[in-house]
Formats: sequence, C-alpha cells, structure tokens
Amino acid sequence: MRVRRVEGGSLPAYADGIRRVYADVFSAPPWNEDPSAGALYAERLADDAGRPGFTAALALDGDVVDGFATAWTTPGTFPADRGYGHVAEALGADRVAAWLCGALEVDELAVLPAARGTGLGAELLSAVTEAAPDGRCWLLTSVHAGATLSFYRRAGWHQVPVPVPGRAGLVVLLGPDHPNAVHL
Repeated sequence: MRVRRVEGGSLPAYADGIRRVYADVFSAPPWNEDPSAGALYAERLADDAGRPGFTAALALDGDVVDGFATAWTTPGTFPADRGYGHVAEALGADRVAAWLCGALEVDELAVLPAARGTGLGAELLSAVTEAAPDGRCWLLTSVHAGATLSFYRRAGWHQVPVPVPGRAGLVVLLGPDHPNAVHL
C-alpha cells in the first residue's frame, strides 16, 4: 500500500473508491451518516478541489482506495456555513483570525477499518499537512469520536479547550506545529 498526494483534477479517476471509503467510514458510529452520503461527498469534493490551497492524498493498494485525506486553506473571511458559525462563536473573532484563517484546514480523513492500525492514517495526515504555512493547520471533529480523538492526540494534535456549541459536539484541534498550540 502506498500514500500519494494527488491534484484535484486527478480525483475523478478515484471517485468510486473515495465514495466507498467515505460511506464505509462515516456510516458507522459515531458518525452514523446514511451510506448514500458517500455519493454526496464525492460531488462536494469536485467543488472542494477548486478551493485555494486544496490538497488531497490517497492510500492506494494497487488501484484500490483504502483511505483518503483532504485539506485546504481557510479563507481570510471565516465561513459561516456547516459548523463554522459555531466555531466562530466559541473561539471569538480574534482567535479565529489568528489561529484558523490562512491556516490549512484538514477537512476529511478516512481509512477503511481493515487498514486501520497500520500507520496509514498518520501517513495520510502528514501528506496533506506537510505544507501547512508556518505549521498552522487545524481541524474539526466530534467529542463523540473517541478513537478519532485518540488518533489525533497520538499524532501530536492539541484540542482547544473551548466547547463549541451545537448538537454535533464539535472540537477544534490545532496541529502539532501550530504556533498557538503552546498556549493551550
């Protein structure tokens, strides 16, 4: 198995595999998404590939996708859709601007259950964050995803100790080299 970075324009060739991995991973607890969400994610990914700073990595066993990760640069005007509004409310405008805007945001990381525990997730994470400006990278996950939180902690990520409002139980994590992680 190998991990390789891919350009956004190359992703359509892997869309079926990405869709399958997304559905397998995120239809299981604690995410419990409908398996059809994989198709919606594949459609969204085509748009996401056009974002500034977009990067993707695939874990491939031959031509079979066993995992993927995506990231992009958070815009200077912090978004308000999805869970972003709750993050802005929790952290406040100053911290959002200093910590998140202009930083690399890891959007998705998914590894098939059969491939977990092999270091594949860490390789995917490293592949999409290695070019983070000044080490500034971040992500959102859920407090309900214990195994996911443990994975990121083992990888050196730091949880921002500020509760994010909303039913999703979101938490913000700063990358191991994020300059503001030392203040947590």
